[in-house]
Amino acid sequence: MSASTVQSQGVRQVVIDGEYAGQRIDNYLLNLLKGVPRSLVYRILRRGEVRVNKGRIQASYRLRAGDQVRIPPVRLPEPSATPAPPRPLLEQLERAVVYEDERLLVIDKPAGVAVHGGSGVSYGVIEGLRKLRPQARHLELVHRLDRDTSGCLLISKKRSALRVLHELMRENRVDKRYLTLLAGDWGQAKLDVKAPLAKNLLSGGERMVRVHPSGKPSHTRFRRLEAFDQATLVEAQLFSGRTHQIRVHAAHFGHPVLGDVKYGDEEANQRLRELGLRRLFLHAQSLAFGWPGEGGRISVWAPLAPELQLVLDKLRKK
Repeated sequence: MSASTVQSQGVRQVVIDGEYAGQRIDNYLLNLLKGVPRSLVYRILRRGEVRVNKGRIQASYRLRAGDQVRIPPVRLPEPSATPAPPRPLLEQLERAVVYEDERLLVIDKPAGVAVHGGSGVSYGVIEGLRKLRPQARHLELVHRLDRDTSGCLLISKKRSALRVLHELMRENRVDKRYLTLLAGDWGQAKLDVKAPLAKNLLSGGERMVRVHPSGKPSHTRFRRLEAFDQATLVEAQLFSGRTHQIRVHAAHFGHPVLGDVKYGDEEANQRLRELGLRRLFLHAQSLAFGWPGEGGRISVWAPLAPELQLVLDKLRKK
């Protein structure tokens, strides 16, 4: 993981080499400390137990070649403690690949599957892909989708590709578009929501996001595609990548995502359950970006999940 590593009374001192320059410290630690709960990784960062060049850093700090990282003692689980992803999931992921080249791949993530293990989930997409492709030593998530969201999920196959893709994400040079069904009759053709978003944890440990003046800048563009009785099909384009962004922004302007049990409208959800909607109606439909220094553009599209298409078909018949 580095140019040099020594053990000293349970504390690790790691010197970062050029391969990891530009990577966020939280992502570096999550990869280094495989099997350790994400909550623990962020806790040791918040408490200042992880030091870079003897100083405290934020989880968003980007590593530089030559950085000296102090990692406190962390108990790693026994290898046998993490069960292997089941064969049906592996077969599902193998079929879900919609684009691949030597640097990256995109899968059509099934709804109900987490992107990674942790927080009570033993395995997710990335663990499954690593099991499927043991020769691909540097498979990493470029971004994340909520567990109940389906659609395009971008994975890098090389460290160098991960750095480039993260930079494209930071600079908003990846065009990410979602299909979502919103509650109510939304009459506008287009709406830009720029409400700042802040995370907070409830007493039970559940993560919630809310609109708050002290939150991070966030921007979603909603465009109406089709209107139904008490529901509107919308394209949502992201200009930032905050947790639960589409769901919270949609609820903020009064038309929550249907099937959303956290931020949604239970009465509206019940009406759609009668039409067969048993999950969050949110689908990452497409990704598009250009590779720096090269011509052309990579554009990837994932068809709407069959269970969501069936709901639309029933709405159109009504």
